[in-house]
Amino acid sequence: MDRRDLMESTLEPGPAALGHGPLRVPALTVVFHPHPRRVGQVALLASLVEGRVEQLSRTKPLFARPGASAVDGEPLAVRHLSREPATLTRNGGGVTVSPGGSPLRVDGAELRSPLPLRPEALERGVVLELADRVVLLLHLAGLGGPPLERLGLIGDSESIDLLRGRILRVAPLQVPVLLEGETGAGKELVARAITAASPRRTRPFVAVNMGAIPSSIATAELLGHARGAFTGATEPRQGHFAAADGGTLFLDEIGAAPPEVQAVLLRILETGELQPLGSDRTRRVDVRVIAATDQDLSAAVAAGSFREALLHRLAGYRLRVPPLRERREDLGRLLLHLLGSELEASREPAAAAWWPRLPAALVAQLTRHDWPGNVRQLANVARRLAVALAHGEAPRPELLPDLFPTMATPVAEEPMAPRRPGRERPDSEALRAALRIAGWRTSEAARALGISRSTLYALIDASPELRKARDLDRDELAACQHACQGDLARMAERLEVSQRGLLLRLRELGLG
Repeated sequence: MDRRDLMESTLEPGPAALGHGPLRVPALTVVFHPHPRRVGQVALLASLVEGRVEQLSRTKPLFARPGASAVDGEPLAVRHLSREPATLTRNGGGVTVSPGGSPLRVDGAELRSPLPLRPEALERGVVLELADRVVLLLHLAGLGGPPLERLGLIGDSESIDLLRGRILRVAPLQVPVLLEGETGAGKELVARAITAASPRRTRPFVAVNMGAIPSSIATAELLGHARGAFTGATEPRQGHFAAADGGTLFLDEIGAAPPEVQAVLLRILETGELQPLGSDRTRRVDVRVIAATDQDLSAAVAAGSFREALLHRLAGYRLRVPPLRERREDLGRLLLHLLGSELEASREPAAAAWWPRLPAALVAQLTRHDWPGNVRQLANVARRLAVALAHGEAPRPELLPDLFPTMATPVAEEPMAPRRPGRERPDSEALRAALRIAGWRTSEAARALGISRSTLYALIDASPELRKARDLDRDELAACQHACQGDLARMAERLEVSQRGLLLRLRELGLG
């Protein structure tokens, strides 16, 4: 099926309809794979547009780097995956996922029967976990064009590619740029990318957080001051505009600038001249201003807290920086990069050596999260993971509420049976009975008991009568693994420990 044929073929109308603008087709992006080089590879499922069935297994489909030809792709090739495929079929404007031979979880819930996914779900991105080894994101993707310059930005999502294109378009111009986006989305990184692609790349880049400058000294900080301009000004000092002369001045959190500072900024942008505090001389400066905000400045203008004329001066070109939840397919790439940076900073081995120790379920949970703090919040999580990994620990998904308080309520947590008011927490015998009935699958046991999984894990940890997988030694595990021929469910029942904990312990000892 060539590109022209694809352009004539569309999914049925809906929020993700392909009838307008660049053609978008369902795609699978590798978020986690035991081999880190595979993270970020993509399989475009273009045949779904024609109504054909796509298979998902150890051998199909083929995944390749974004922009590369599918013929250069490779299968997932993880031996724990079955060759009996799960299937994906077109369902109006959406996709139906049907189970195959490998355990498959869709947005955190085990898939036992065909599940239709609406176009809105594909727009957001649907997290698929295969056999606790691979995490994929099912989403919509454009067919793409020639690769763009990376500009120091991590990711290959449509959102980040669109951002790269707009950066390259505005970078050579001399107009001021207003970056709009949520906190932690990476606005300063975008400002540096604009500068690096501009004729001012070798000139100064000065970053100023307007929200961190007290209003009483903001004017002196921006314009500089003469000797004796105020008490304590024993020496003249140039301000941020003078320091950025010939280069770029990045004004972060511009919406926090007080009214008197807004007036100063407006005058400089209109005249190109500044007058240091306490001086009777003016000087011309050649500064390109890039401002950033997480506020709605148009609303601030309407409320009277921001000058309309200043907004017009700053917004010569407005550029939106997408939040992380709009580029979920980049999460694996970002996490791998951030982990590598943290481990390198602490002089630990490269991230590639630690990556396989991350539980796939943990990465899936991270992918489902909405990230109100965006990339900055993900960087904090990567820092905590790096510390755990450097100490030989394998972070468990069930500990996320303790490790990462902002993630105490995961986006796609399994449904939990309502707990009756006044019901006492189960004792050790009740826990053991529920776990035995559930085949030592903690999610099912928690549901049967009417408690959350995190509560169940806490009760297991607090019960001296219940055995914990982390207490099992290598010899006992190896013997049980041999006797049960590696069947995890049989091993869990025989050892009377949770399947999840057993799996993590096996991985920890290199027996997984």
